[in-house]
Order: sequence, then C-alpha cells, then structure tokens
Amino acid sequence: MTLSSTPEFSGGCQCGAVRFHVRGALGKASICHCRMCQKAYGNFFAPLVSVEAESLVWSRGEPARYRSSNHVERGFCAACGTPLTYEAPDGPALSIGAFDDPSAIAPEIVFGVEGKLPYVDGLNALPVRTTADDEAENPFLQSIRSYQHPDHDTDRWRLEGDDR
Repeated sequence: MTLSSTPEFSGGCQCGAVRFHVRGALGKASICHCRMCQKAYGNFFAPLVSVEAESLVWSRGEPARYRSSNHVERGFCAACGTPLTYEAPDGPALSIGAFDDPSAIAPEIVFGVEGKLPYVDGLNALPVRTTADDEAENPFLQSIRSYQHPDHDTDRWRLEGDDR
C-alpha cells in the first residue's frame, strides 16, 4: 500500500448538512475586515483560506449561495446558517472556522483594514474566562446539550434533537 503525501483537509457546517474535502495544498489564509465580510459573518472579520476549485469536493450537501456583489457569491448552510465560502472570479475561499482543525490554518495577511472596527486590536487585553468558569457562575450552562456536528465525517447527518 502506498501512502499519499498529498495534504487533505475536511470540514463542514455546524449542523453537518454540508461537508467538504480539500485534497492538495491550501492557498494563502487571510482575515478580511471589510464591511461586506463583517455582515456576511455577523462578526468583526472573516477568516478565509483560498483553495483550488478542482481540489474542493462537497461530500455532503452543498452550500446555498447569496450573491453579495456583482463579482462574488457567498456560500452558507441553508439549514444552520454557517458561513462556508467566498467565491470570486479568481477562485473559492473557505471559512477557516469551518475546517475540522482550524488551528492548522494560520492567517498570513489582513485585508479590508479600512473597515476594521476600532476595538479589535484591544481584544487580547480584555479579561478572560474559561467555559468552566462560566458554568460555575451560570449553572444552566451545565445542562446544555450540544447538537453541533462533530469535527469529523459521519455516515449520516443528524438533525437537531435526533437521538437515534
């Protein structure tokens, strides 16, 4: 048996209705602070990594798409809303947070800094708490049962509340 040295990556949305695989090297990882990315992600910025279109395979479902400009479509899970893609004429980019191991994809460049919110650079100076700290202070957190899809492929998509 020959082992492949081609890198492989997988990921998907929060509910598991959409899963993807990338076979081959990833492109440049970035963060974009432009207002359009802020709105698309409902966040301070969009963390993205470019991929070659031919290396991307949708292994379960496929994103719904919204045309956010005359040149770009943005893919998202129609079931749970997870932002998944930024699709421009020069190729697709995937949401770093949607990968099963996002820690392996470090941003290399920052775009759209004209839209950067003024407090973003100070976030590291804020007080921090662990989830366990929050659970001790807010007991209801201990009773939360996650319906989030695990960070790996599964044989089937489990709908929220499906205990089978």
